[in-house]
Amino acid sequence: MSKFKKKPKADPGVSTASLPDIVFMLLFFFMVTTVLREQDLLVEQKIPQATQLQKLQNKTLISYLYIGKPKNTGLYGSEPRVQANDVLISAPEIVQWVNQERDMLPEADRGLITISMKIDKDVKMGPISDVQTELRNADARRVLYASTGRVVN
Repeated sequence: MSKFKKKPKADPGVSTASLPDIVFMLLFFFMVTTVLREQDLLVEQKIPQATQLQKLQNKTLISYLYIGKPKNTGLYGSEPRVQANDVLISAPEIVQWVNQERDMLPEADRGLITISMKIDKDVKMGPISDVQTELRNADARRVLYASTGRVVN
């Protein structure tokens, strides 16, 4: 009689059949739970309506300034304030803010920075003029005034 040799059994590998299902479940979970936000507004915003509108092509070159009365008047007062990147700033700090925003852009696009001002319609012209002067001092010559939909005449 001959002796049969048993072949060594290979350990079964980890099954990867369910791996795509797990990856898609994780992807779906993070897509649902992720919150996309730009900024928390600390000032009131009632944007005026415009008679002429123009759509922008390259929105990556735009930095936003919000001007309006603070929502928390007990902490920040009742005078109109300027908000930039979730922080209330004063007019003299605008030059520094513009330089920081310009430094975040690629070097070829730094001269093309555009400042979009979203101004509450109840704000007087004095604070707006101060911001415009500081933007000129910062050499930010491209300024947009944001508005809502078109007014039918």
